[in-house]
Amino acid sequence: MTLLILLSVSFISAVVLAFVGDRKFAPEINILGSAATFAAGVGLAIEVYMHGPMVAGNKFFFVDAFNVYLAVLTSFVSMTTAVFSRRYMRWEREHGRVGHWGMRFYHAMFQLFIFAMLLALLTNNVGVLWIAMELATLSTVLLVSLYRTPTAIEAAWKYFILCGVGIALALFGTVLLYFAAEKVLGEGGEALLWTNLSQVSDKLEPTVLSLAFVFLMVGYGTKVGLAPLHNWLPDAHSEGPTPISAVLSGLLLNIALYALVRCKVLVDGATGTHQAGYIMMGFGLLSILVAAFSLLRQKDIKRMFAYSSIEHMGIATFAFGLGGQIATFGALLHMLVHSLTKSSIFFTAGHASQMHRTQEMDKIKGLLKGNPLVGWGLMFGVMAIVGMPPFGVFVSEFLILTATMKDAPLLTPLLLIGIGVAFAALFRRVQPMVAGLIPANQHPLKAAHIPVILHLVLVLIIGLYMPDFLSQWFHTAVELLK
Repeated sequence: MTLLILLSVSFISAVVLAFVGDRKFAPEINILGSAATFAAGVGLAIEVYMHGPMVAGNKFFFVDAFNVYLAVLTSFVSMTTAVFSRRYMRWEREHGRVGHWGMRFYHAMFQLFIFAMLLALLTNNVGVLWIAMELATLSTVLLVSLYRTPTAIEAAWKYFILCGVGIALALFGTVLLYFAAEKVLGEGGEALLWTNLSQVSDKLEPTVLSLAFVFLMVGYGTKVGLAPLHNWLPDAHSEGPTPISAVLSGLLLNIALYALVRCKVLVDGATGTHQAGYIMMGFGLLSILVAAFSLLRQKDIKRMFAYSSIEHMGIATFAFGLGGQIATFGALLHMLVHSLTKSSIFFTAGHASQMHRTQEMDKIKGLLKGNPLVGWGLMFGVMAIVGMPPFGVFVSEFLILTATMKDAPLLTPLLLIGIGVAFAALFRRVQPMVAGLIPANQHPLKAAHIPVILHLVLVLIIGLYMPDFLSQWFHTAVELLK
């Protein structure tokens, strides 16, 4: 019942907001729908915590410690983003950037996007996962082009084409996975269920599974934003509405990485080797280095933080590929703290852009004096995302570095170079924006501070003290991913 509520609330909210999305009370409906989804997600997590993994809906849905943790994270960040978008999108509406139909479209697609992500996480069917990922892509492609400017439409097309090619490759990988599974499980939907595949992974044809993973890695890796398949991500973040940038960076990338990790477990069981892990490590390390050096030459504030997302998803992908208890624990924690931190950074970056009527960093100055909460929110957010203690990103990166020094010491310098360059690049660009005098182009703004403060406080708490239930949750997920 809880699972049904979790999925149905966002879908029903999308339908309702398609008709009333520009009414005065539409943002409140968006917030209430997202809050109800979060409450249902917490309820489902408690059920899994108390009773263990479960299958529902005639085996159509499967819930365990790994995907329900991501479902709670997804519903929480979408709720706080809905709170943020209330003021942000109202400003966009008042200043003529979005019209009547645009607001209806925004609210409806926002909820549809949440539904697609939750469906991708909770489905037990590999084919339905692919369909849900495509639905998430289509809904966000349309949102990226919301402003209907030439650059926004170009960014949406680039997003659609690159991710369309990627999802097609992922489909071929899914077909190969089914081809290997039907010889063991027989024809029909049973051969596409995660629960069945995990039980017979050691009986699946290793050559076919290895080939399938290559296509899945390239396909879903495009969604994760891994280099060299990352070119859509900076454009989509910089041209779309800031709330969409927050959920794209904080949530959608996690969902695609979730699919890859599930597939890696199957390939490891079939081949008895670490082949899939090496592929993930290669893509992850390349993404870290490419993104870190790309940060040095960015001029647009949202593009810069988009490249930061590429770097951090590269770190998580590298850690999952490395494997082992410490690295996997660190990767799970990194997905959590990155989502919370990066979404809060996009919140403050969006308000900073509204205050200065531009996203060019050279024209954004004096945030600490003009709006202290926006300025300090951006500053603390950057301190957290670059891995400064005592924030949670420091803990996750420390665990991943420790595991790398133990299991792949030769790769440690490359990992440190990527993290160090990103650290320097972000501070080099952000410090002039928050410091200095208030420029003439800065305008007063009523910002949505609660989501920013809440996210950063949570990341700080996780860095100082991880609650026992969260630690136990991650340890349970690590055991599932061995």
